Amino acid sequence: MRTKMLWVFLVVVALGARTEAQFSIPYEQFTLANGLTVILHEDHTVPVIGVNIWYNVGSAREKPGRTGFAHLFEHIMFEGSGHVPEGKFDEWLEAAGGDNNASTSSDRTNYFENIPSNALELPLFLESDRMAYLLDSMSPSKVDGQRDVVKNERRQTYENRPYGMAFLTIDENIFPPDYPYHWPTIGSMEDLTAASYEDVVEFFKKYYTTNNASLVIAGDIDPKRTRALVEKWFADVPAGKPVAPLAPQPVLLTEEKRLILEDKVQLPRLYMAWITPAQLTPGDAELDILSYVLAGGKNSRLYKRLVYDMQIAQDVSAFQESGALCSKFDIIVTARSGHTLKEIEKVVQEEIDKLKREPPTPRELQRAINQIEASFLDRLENIGGKADQINSYYVRAGNPDYFNEDLARYKALGTTDIRAVVRKYIRNDGRVVLSVVPEGKRELAASAEKKEGK
Repeated sequence: MRTKMLWVFLVVVALGARTEAQFSIPYEQFTLANGLTVILHEDHTVPVIGVNIWYNVGSAREKPGRTGFAHLFEHIMFEGSGHVPEGKFDEWLEAAGGDNNASTSSDRTNYFENIPSNALELPLFLESDRMAYLLDSMSPSKVDGQRDVVKNERRQTYENRPYGMAFLTIDENIFPPDYPYHWPTIGSMEDLTAASYEDVVEFFKKYYTTNNASLVIAGDIDPKRTRALVEKWFADVPAGKPVAPLAPQPVLLTEEKRLILEDKVQLPRLYMAWITPAQLTPGDAELDILSYVLAGGKNSRLYKRLVYDMQIAQDVSAFQESGALCSKFDIIVTARSGHTLKEIEKVVQEEIDKLKREPPTPRELQRAINQIEASFLDRLENIGGKADQINSYYVRAGNPDYFNEDLARYKALGTTDIRAVVRKYIRNDGRVVLSVVPEGKRELAASAEKKEGK
């Protein structure tokens, strides 16, 4: 950990001695005839390569009554393909000294492998095979097996986990029923049960195509040889029909919703959520800064008051959940034993109101920017994180080397910019206030009275 912190410090110092224009990630980009976008980044720091593929499909592509497909495929994709027997995907990568994983969000699904540089061809073969030949090995029994796995994951992650239903409840109440972020990525039990084998096949054919994906290969590579390997394994994968991009959809909450959930928990927890601007749009960076001002470390406003000074809270967090269609700003506070969420909410509201009257101090702003920059550099420390960031920038901004522009969003902000977004988006008349309390202890919840004013 000390070595890691020293590395971040040295990089920050080095960057401070150069102009921002000098900080860039060189890359080579090309597109195969079948529409697959490929981005190569050469970095010989360590003999490791990150292979990272994004499919532009997440739960936002689903429809009410047919949710959970994107996440279900995250599991099915590891169950073998036309030339890879079941169980061999992981086994072969591990034998080569590599590792792999995947994740699904509302906006995308990604699959990635981190491997020694002498084993690059293996993950390219594996990824191309399941892209082209997954249906050759998929069967109703495999779908049923993974359907049960996902159902059990939902039970463990949400239904039988303390506070687990909180975010599902918030999203169901903050977004309209037909809005793509209304339902959870994992889907509902009813929809998972209702999904037929034919539904699953149709979903794969529509979204898991070369022209709906981007492949990043970063690390200890020879670009010429790597391009030849990509063409070898992916050039013959057939393209699918064009997939239209999801356009940002306007959504507005014009009331305050106050909700209470009783759960098998010991301590009450307060959740407050607002709809905010989409990722990389005006307001998104300002709200990232706001999250650090409120809860970014022990000197932040809410931590200092609630946890340190008053000692009425166990923990506090705030964050901007940036999404492609829109975002959500969250504040979460767990009360200490013997204290109620009414006490907690009063202090949180005082700090919000204060920021509406007076902007944060220049010192608070700079501290937040420093924390964001350090976190940004930390993501680039390992080649897998860098590969994923390159893919994210390509998909979100159309520019794999969007690093300078991204950091510049934050460095260009002033304190009054933060006050402006608090006034505009962190409104009393457009939010969800959820109290999660121990069973039978509804008196510990936040006030049932709606807050007046903006």
